[in-house]
Amino acid sequence: MFKLIFNTYKASFSGLSRETWLLSIVMMFNRCGSMAVPFMGLYVTQSLHRSEMDAGLIITLFGVGSILGSATGGKLTDMIGFRPVQILSSVIGGLLFILFSTITHFSTLCVLAVVISFFSEAFRPANFTAVAHYAKEDTITRSYSLNRLAVNIGWSAGISLAGIVASINYKLLFIVEGSVSILVGLSILLLLPKVKDFIKKAKETRNNMVILKPWEDGFYVRFILLTTLFITCAFLMFRVVPVFFKEQWHINEFAIGIIIGLNGAIIALFEMIMINKIEKKKSPMFFINIGAIFFSVSYLLLSAPIIFHVISAALTIVTFTIGEMFVLPFINTIVISRSNAHNRGLYAAGYTLSWSCAQVVGPYFGFLIAKQFGYNWLWFGLACILLLCAYGFSVLNKRQQPVLKTN
Repeated sequence: MFKLIFNTYKASFSGLSRETWLLSIVMMFNRCGSMAVPFMGLYVTQSLHRSEMDAGLIITLFGVGSILGSATGGKLTDMIGFRPVQILSSVIGGLLFILFSTITHFSTLCVLAVVISFFSEAFRPANFTAVAHYAKEDTITRSYSLNRLAVNIGWSAGISLAGIVASINYKLLFIVEGSVSILVGLSILLLLPKVKDFIKKAKETRNNMVILKPWEDGFYVRFILLTTLFITCAFLMFRVVPVFFKEQWHINEFAIGIIIGLNGAIIALFEMIMINKIEKKKSPMFFINIGAIFFSVSYLLLSAPIIFHVISAALTIVTFTIGEMFVLPFINTIVISRSNAHNRGLYAAGYTLSWSCAQVVGPYFGFLIAKQFGYNWLWFGLACILLLCAYGFSVLNKRQQPVLKTN
């Protein structure tokens, strides 16, 4: 089994550029430090002793900043290049996270939540574009896979470490994340090569051709709207569910960190093997629909009458992770296939906006529904919506039209 895993990874990632490997290593450390936001709900309720609604508000405000950051980051990426956007967003966002750890005034924290997430989220469309730029010809898909592998290794290690840090002091979460973010920005500055004459070439490109904008791509607009609803439901697994684990199932922070960390560990070990086996057998939409079913089952498990809550929590995360391995790689495939080198920043921004909107809408209404009707109604509703989204993806796939890259 281990030999199979080794040979599969060796075949999958051979021939990738040095810059692709460096960028992926940087992303691994970036995600390893991303430990504060998943514990934000617990920080507000347990450390600041605020209500669940206040926790939902803070997380929602992070989403508001994310929407603004995604849109701005995508536009700036196409204008000045992905490298400066990544560097500035990492360093400034890191400094603000450290500042966040020193503030206890709730209104000030609300403002900081918007500003921090603005800079943090501006990084994502720039990074999405950087992967495509540094990839050698015919290695774009594998380069994104390596980047995602690195992200999940970092996520698995970071979220597990976060549980330990949170059990000591919640404020340390923000200090660690801020410090790592600053180091990531400096690493990109020092290790990854500059893109020569990017602004000049971008202007020449715009003068010589009309670049299709994402909002002019009808299929992509419908796909992103549907993806936004889909991700909003899935997103709650890492925002509302940790609070549910703590308050309803009485699982401690350390165990919560380990359980959620299973998500990244499983993806890092098995996603590439699975993708290599299945990616050419069916359409991307088919696998997205399979993933939606696993997502739905994972939420239904939360309402199952199981006595051993730690085991049930682990089973929930494992089931959700299987769904994620089907869903996210193929959503990336669709986004990549609709864009090119001249508009990838805007297309990436459209995709990251769906995550940002999910962060705005999901946690607040998730906590609201849980408070008004109970968690079981929330889990059942999420399961139903995810299945409806799967149906919507199927209908959209039948009406898909080829993308017009340029005019």
